[in-house]
Amino acid sequence: MKKNAYNHFVFFVIAVLLFWFKTYIAYHLDFRLGTDNNLQRFLLFINPLSSALFFLGFALLSKKYFKRVLIGIHFILSFLLYANIVYYRFFNDFITVPDLLQAKSNAGGLGDSVVGLMAFSDIFYFTDTIILIVLACTLFKQATVKTWKLYKFVFLISIIIFLMNLSLAEKDRPNLLSLNFDRSYIVKYLGVYNFTIFDIIQSIQSSSERAFASSNNLTKVENYRKATYTTPDPVLFGKAKGMNVIFVSMESFQNFMIDLKMPNGELVTPFLDSLAHDGDTFYFDHFYHQTGQGKTSDAEFLMENSLYPLNQGSVFISKAQNTYQATPGILKGYGYNSAVFHGNYKTFWNRNVMYKSLGYDQFFDASYYNLTPPNIKNFGMKDKPFFAESMPMLENLKQPFYTKFITLSNHFPFEIDQGDTNFPKGNTGDWAVDQYMQSAHYMDEALQQFFDSLKKDGLYDKSVIILYGDHYGLSSNNYPAMAKMLGVKQITPVMDSNLQQVPLFIHVPGVKGGVEHQVGGEVDVRPTLLHLLGIDTKDYIEFGSDLLSPQHRNWVAFRNGDYVSTDLIMSSGKCYSVTTRNLATDQKACNNLSNKVKNDLQMSDTVVNQDLLRFYHPNGFKPINPSDYQYLGPTKKKGA
Repeated sequence: MKKNAYNHFVFFVIAVLLFWFKTYIAYHLDFRLGTDNNLQRFLLFINPLSSALFFLGFALLSKKYFKRVLIGIHFILSFLLYANIVYYRFFNDFITVPDLLQAKSNAGGLGDSVVGLMAFSDIFYFTDTIILIVLACTLFKQATVKTWKLYKFVFLISIIIFLMNLSLAEKDRPNLLSLNFDRSYIVKYLGVYNFTIFDIIQSIQSSSERAFASSNNLTKVENYRKATYTTPDPVLFGKAKGMNVIFVSMESFQNFMIDLKMPNGELVTPFLDSLAHDGDTFYFDHFYHQTGQGKTSDAEFLMENSLYPLNQGSVFISKAQNTYQATPGILKGYGYNSAVFHGNYKTFWNRNVMYKSLGYDQFFDASYYNLTPPNIKNFGMKDKPFFAESMPMLENLKQPFYTKFITLSNHFPFEIDQGDTNFPKGNTGDWAVDQYMQSAHYMDEALQQFFDSLKKDGLYDKSVIILYGDHYGLSSNNYPAMAKMLGVKQITPVMDSNLQQVPLFIHVPGVKGGVEHQVGGEVDVRPTLLHLLGIDTKDYIEFGSDLLSPQHRNWVAFRNGDYVSTDLIMSSGKCYSVTTRNLATDQKACNNLSNKVKNDLQMSDTVVNQDLLRFYHPNGFKPINPSDYQYLGPTKKKGA
């Protein structure tokens, strides 16, 4: 017994079992992967074992430092697991290689959000590492590896288990790895560690796609584009010709907030509510965000390119050097000057690089604003001082202009400083939900202030104003409290899809608006705007459909392959009827729409990953040269 107690094999088995147990617990406590049958439940149980054996097995190659190497690998894997847990708590997704590149770019502004997602009980995920350290210093102090033969056996067993795992996964979910629209499926079937390996391989493949692409790859995309082009409404086409354009990105603002009342009857966002019902503004109440891991940057990309974001990472980070034919570049041919106003530093989301590729003339970032303590929160400038300090810069722009304002205050964790608003917090018991209502009200007050300023200096009557929610603010972690707030028992899959709705407002001076009920998404905004400006989009490669066109399509695609249409909703791979809110009976209709969505996403991915727009030359469009633009700050000559 004493001899076995010091055996390195026993120590190795303990490490594997502890790690296996911990990962399985994390699957149930922190990842909502959803198992529908016994096979899925078995795969969820078994998939951490092959990874534990494979990675921890490398320690068996180190005879002298076996325990140190084993504990080191164990800690690295534990850290990867915990990083995914924290990331998942807000994004409902898993970390990818492009995310790590984004973290390098965005690290300066993420501190409060990350800390807000951590809990003291999270120390559980490192307890097993601590146990191993104690065992290594006591009971297994003398354990060393005598031969490498054990590694061969462990490696073989791990491969056999993985192949069995993969075979059963393919049986339950055919083409799991080839149709990888949703990362949660891969994690559920193969495990979080095998997903990381798969993601690394995918990233390498993606970076090689561009190198081997040619103009011949465009033919299929062009034919698809011609077949899906939506003609503009002949009555509305050109109604905003020559007008200024002002976009406002409303941070993390979801559509359920419109007309929402506090228990005392007070409206949360009275100004936005008034826009929704004034009759002079188009308000789209079935409009959805379509962002992926890039969140706000994905929304910008969708809006200005009518292309879908990437399945992993952010286009702004990994594809910033691509050729684009974005709205700012198109409008240059019509005499427009373009600018972005943002109360954070220009390197966040790699905007200082990406905006040059999009053709923005000027970028008013944090260096133009008074970032003193009373004015800053979360990622930068608070919304009220942001709009106030932006007005003089906006007024000095040459008209007509195309501009974008990116708000920040309504960002997780939604904290508002005392004195910034008198509006009370919610009372659901969930601190994020309760603060979200107060934070959204503050943004609403800031937007009213901005509109008042536009009216005062005469820009309101000369400008198309577009306000949009960029992505969700509250995740499924907050659904119990949201159910209480919305007066329902629980958030169903159909409700979950509806909670992806974000508001879209389009105000065109002199044009009658109203509430629009058609289904649409962020990819549809560019053709809608350009047609209002009198610019036909038929010569451009885009995947949106004019929201105001009688031919507007009746479905919207999500980045993970799910969708919403006027009749059907696909949520987490299951198809529901919009009418009954139960599982749909017409599976043929569900599959036909799924194929349309996947085709749309794949076509867009081909354009972006292969940088195909460098081979495409629309009539009248002058290619953008990023080196023509320099964003040097307020004390130096601003480039354009």
